[in-house]
Amino acid sequence: MPSLRWLEKYRPHKLPFRRHVTRASVALIYRGANVREGELFFIQRARREGDPWSGDMAFPGGRLERSDTSSRHTAMRETLEETGLDLFQQGEYQSRLSDLLTRHHSRWSPMVVTPHVFAWRGDNVMSLNHEAQRGIWIPLAYLGNPAHRSTLQIRTPLGRMTFPCCRYQGYCIWGLSYSMLQEFLRKREEG
Repeated sequence: MPSLRWLEKYRPHKLPFRRHVTRASVALIYRGANVREGELFFIQRARREGDPWSGDMAFPGGRLERSDTSSRHTAMRETLEETGLDLFQQGEYQSRLSDLLTRHHSRWSPMVVTPHVFAWRGDNVMSLNHEAQRGIWIPLAYLGNPAHRSTLQIRTPLGRMTFPCCRYQGYCIWGLSYSMLQEFLRKREEG
């Protein structure tokens, strides 16, 4: 069973106002014999008109609903809905990472996203819903290699902006997903 015990000592940054704004959470799902040779799971978001992150690479997840018992529960529920990967039955919860502040994709109000890390002990069978175009496992050794870091230019209402990213087989991981990935990789190196 893969283990990320190095995360047990980690104390993530929790935004103090997170309970007063819209919240979301995502699942960073790891599989493999050890943390150096493992893989992380990403989805490519479905392409939808009006969605500014349409087609982007992301971790499965979504907004908290009233029926969710915690942000961890949200990450598990959303992962099951989007991908068919059942973290309730085949995932081993490891830890959470730091909260990140973003905005709703449909308006400019703030939203806090909490990433949760799980070790995967299931098979490769996926059942993607309308929110995910593709699911892909990417080797951590690749993701952690500085040679695969790049930049992405985006046209915004404020002008062109350049963001750090990681490119893999035609996919580009950037934005919040890239920030979460970098925190995960930093903590792995420190542990």
